[in-house]
Formats: sequence, C-alpha cells, structure tokens
Amino acid sequence: MRRTQRILTTLTVLATAVALAPVVQASQSFTVMTPATEVASRTDRRPVAGGIYDAKVNKTFISWSGKAADTYVQAYDHRSKTWSAPKFIAAGESDPHNYPTMIQANDGHVLLVRGIHNTATVISRAPQPHSIDGDWSTYEAPAGKAASYPMPFKTVDGTLFVFYRETTRDIDKVTPTDTRPMKYLVSKDNGLTWKNSVELTGKPFAIGSTARPDNMNEIYIGQLRQDPLTGLVHIVYTLAGGGPTQHVHDFYHRNIYYAVFNPYNLHFYSASWRDLGHDIDDTDQETHLKVAETPLERPTGTLKSPDYIQQVGGTIGRPFLLWFTFDNTTGTPLNQASVWNGWKWETKQVASGLRTREVEQTSLTTWRVYATRDGQPNIETYLLSFGKDWRAETVIPTRKPVQRVEVIGNFRTPARILASGASSNRDVAIADGDIYVAG
Repeated sequence: MRRTQRILTTLTVLATAVALAPVVQASQSFTVMTPATEVASRTDRRPVAGGIYDAKVNKTFISWSGKAADTYVQAYDHRSKTWSAPKFIAAGESDPHNYPTMIQANDGHVLLVRGIHNTATVISRAPQPHSIDGDWSTYEAPAGKAASYPMPFKTVDGTLFVFYRETTRDIDKVTPTDTRPMKYLVSKDNGLTWKNSVELTGKPFAIGSTARPDNMNEIYIGQLRQDPLTGLVHIVYTLAGGGPTQHVHDFYHRNIYYAVFNPYNLHFYSASWRDLGHDIDDTDQETHLKVAETPLERPTGTLKSPDYIQQVGGTIGRPFLLWFTFDNTTGTPLNQASVWNGWKWETKQVASGLRTREVEQTSLTTWRVYATRDGQPNIETYLLSFGKDWRAETVIPTRKPVQRVEVIGNFRTPARILASGASSNRDVAIADGDIYVAG
C-alpha cells in the first residue's frame, strides 16, 4: 500500500497545480495517409491499442480488421516514409467482435490480442522483436475463456494486462445471458503465459454484478486509459441487460460509471480515491462510481443509450468523461462531458450530432477530441479544456466515412492516429472501408 499512498499524495499535490494552470491554445494541421484502400470491414473495436510506435527501429505498427474480420498488420518506416503491404495474421471467423488489439512486450515482440467472441482469448506473437515480418505464432490463453472486447496495457516493469468481458453462460450454461462481468489477464513473461483475475485475487470478477432487479448485469467498458505519469488505469463504462422483465442480452443500456485501477496492488478506486479493494460490485458502483443516471429506454425503438463507446481522460486528480445518449425522436447523438470537480461529478451537454471516437492530451488542461458524423466523411476535431470548455478546432479530410479512431501508442508524427473507414455493409463479408493514418 505504500506505493499507492505515494501515488495518491503526488496526485493531490499536482491536482492543485493543474487546476491553476492556464489554458494552452492548441492547434494542429493534419496530413492524411491511406495505407490500405477498400479493405476494412465493420468492427466493434474499442478505442484502445490499435497501433504502437517502436522507437528502436523508428517504425509505427498498426492493426485492423479486414474481410470476414480477419486480422491484418502494417508497418510505417519513418525513415523511408513508406508503408508495408497489409499482412494477414489470423482469421476473424466472420465476427466483427474478433478484432485485434496491439501491444509490444518488453522483449520487443509485437503481440495481437483478440477476444474470439464469447469463446476465448487468442494471442498472436510476431516471430522477431521490433518487427512484424515472418510467420507469427497464434495460441489461446486458457485463463481467458468466453472473452470479448480485449483491452491490453503494460506496466513499467513489463507486466502485461488484458481486461476482457466474460460471457459466463458460455462456460456454465446456466447463468442468465445478461450477466457478463469484466475480468482481466496478467502475464509476467512477455505474453507467453497468463493468469486471470480470479486466480490472482480470489474474486469471481473484477467488475460486475449478478442480482440487479433491472437485470443490468452486463459491463461495457467504453475505454480504459493508462496515465503515463502514475501507471494508474482510468476506466469508463456503462451497463447493459434485458431490463426488469426479461433476460435479454444488450437490450437496454443504463448509466455511466468511472473507476481507477491500480495495476501494482490490483485495487480499484473511485474518483475521490476511495479504496474499493480487488473488485467492484453493484453496491460499489452505485454508491461510489456513478457519474450519471440515465433511463431505461431505446431511442427510436432500436438504439442503445448511452452508446457503447465512451472516452476517459483528464488532468491528474480531475478526470473527465465524454459519452453520448440519443434523442428519443430523431436518434441524434447528444454529446455529454462529465468532469470530477474534486468532490462530485458535473455533467453538461457540449455538442450534438457527433460520435466522439477518441481523445488525446495536448496540454495540462486541454484535450483534443476526435469525432465523426454518421454517413459523412472526415474526422472533426475539438478542444476540451478543464473537462467542460468545448470549442471547434479543425477537420481531418478522409475519402469515406470513418467508424473508429485510435491514438497510436507513443505516436510519432505523421502517424498520430489510426482511423478505420466505415464499410458500406454491416456484414463483414463486405470490406470496402479505407485505413487512414493521420498526424
């Protein structure tokens, strides 16, 4: 606990300085590259771990889902300013949930982590360090059963973590279909072997519930983000389930929650730094983690509100969240910003019509927001200061509409963000979206 206490003390001191810092007027002119054209299928990928920059070889590596949700990688050589051809790594089994996430182990090997929808966690490992060339090995992590939505990160000592959602019914055949908790995997040998959170903590799940009267026992993490200064991991999530009268998977969404995970002691914390121990249950999330209460409703009869994708960021001690609901009549996204003011969450609508895709810090108090509009090309950027002051910045031109945006890990310009173009059909047999990299 001593390490945690030092971290929290540092956060308290720095939060005061951050709160008093002046707003920096950030501005950015982007150039856009198209490493691959008309190859991307629809994907359910979260804005986490799409690509990495490897300073040792001065290359950026990216991953994406192609036809049938197959996994591909590419490399950008910053010296020659050229892209490698798309390289097939593994079959996606025609399921948009089976997308890749990318992380680099301390031994230099690039790893791709996929949650084979409700079935398994699968790792693909590059044969050579600091390269994507050669024949990759692919193997299952037995500890990560019934997994979807992998979210990997690495601590300073090289320990690898992967958060994932478990579909428990696919394991025991009796749990209601709308009970789907979060767990995580840990590897201390560069991804060769893994243990899960149950083995490490003795808790049945990391985040979850089993007995809510509204049956909203599914956890959907919209994004997690590791703080580069402290190594702590900030998490934003919503609930899903069938509602009070039925057990139906993902029929409704409800509420927004925020938590901090400390990978050094495996404890969770609230925004006020209340120690919640090794797991978050329903009492914890309702008492200490709830950011916003939203009704059980399906706008226009089909939409899930709040949306699956949210963003988390913020200055030290002052986290903020971006999320959106939908107008009941028109289905227009209604963009909300929630910021922790030191003792409570403040939420206000800052825009409408946008799907916020990703955020990137530009100064102590200001973050860039990447957003898109349904059916339209281009990525719009906005600047959010102190978690509440919103203003337009610029437009990044793209040939086609964009469905996902991810800031590349340790990016080096001109490869700052990875953007997957939207396919013209939900069926992953159709893959005609572009892959963009901008910076």
